[in-house]
This record gives sequence, structure tokens and C-alpha cells, in this order.
Amino acid sequence: MGNQLLSGLHINPIIAAIHHEDALDEALNSQVEIVFLLTSNILSLEETVSRVKATGKKVFVHADLVEGLSRDLMGLKFICDVTKPDGIITTKTHLIKACKKMNVMAIQRIFLLDSHNFESGVKSVYDCSPDAVEILPGIMPTMTSQFVSLTKKPIITGGLITTKDDIIQSLKAGASGISTSKREIWND
Repeated sequence: MGNQLLSGLHINPIIAAIHHEDALDEALNSQVEIVFLLTSNILSLEETVSRVKATGKKVFVHADLVEGLSRDLMGLKFICDVTKPDGIITTKTHLIKACKKMNVMAIQRIFLLDSHNFESGVKSVYDCSPDAVEILPGIMPTMTSQFVSLTKKPIITGGLITTKDDIIQSLKAGASGISTSKREIWND
């Protein structure tokens, strides 16, 4: 399953992270191959996913951030069965495990706030075995490098990525992709 994700990242490692609906058109017209929907609601999600897929881009829905849906198995089933994204992003290990059972690609989002979060994040990756991991903030090449070597999973860095140099440093540290809401670098 992760091959779909990795093939898109090999073409272009930059991922458009959409926090606001007004950024979607720009993402769809950009060179990115993958779009992360980090904001959505139950009423517009199906149409938004369809719009992204109609451009040939891969779309991943952040299941924890869909307004109007619970962050539980039924909410996940709705997203997967009705809107049919290419995959899910979540911080919740039980949703990662459910995605595996549903044969849906899952990206685990982990916030690296301190050494405890780092260690528990690595343990969580071993416990639920996501297809890929997104670590935030993405501007810590040393932590990225360590996470890559410890988890042996494709790592996406995100959060506070604002320059082309941030992208280069993440890639040098071993990241497979970089998610950013900074529109100016979607076409770099």
C-alpha cells in the first residue's frame, strides 16, 4: 500500500498541506503529487476528495480534523467508504490499526515535543505499523535522521517548513517527503 505514497514522493517530495479551503485550487494547479487535507467537514469532504482525485493527485484526509465526525471507527469507516481518499492521516493508533484491517493506507502523525514524545512515538510506530509516519515539527534534521533509522518507515516531515532549505535539510536527513502549507514552495 505504501508504494502509492512512495511513488508520488519520488516524483515530487513536496506535499501540499491544506489548512484552509482557499488554498485547495492553488494546490490542484501546483506540481505536487500528494495533497494532505488538514481541514474539512462532513458536508464538503466527499466533493473535496473527488476534486483532488480528478486532477490525478493522491489525497490523504486527516481523520482527526474532520468537523462533524467522531474520531472513532464509525467516523473512519465513513471517510473511507463514502469519500474514498487514497489514505488517512491520524494521531490515533487505534485508527491506524483499523486502517490496516480495512486495507487503507495510513500515515501516523507524531508531534515531537521532547525526548519522551520521541520515545513513545517510536514505540507507537512499532505497535501499530503505519504505512508512513509524519513527524512535526519538520525542521529538526537530527531528530528526523534518528526517527528514520529507528522506525525503518517512510518519514514525512511537516510543521514549520517554510523555505527550500528546510526541504533540502529534511531530505538530507532521510525524509521521504515534506508536507507544507507554504504555497510559495509547492512548485520548488
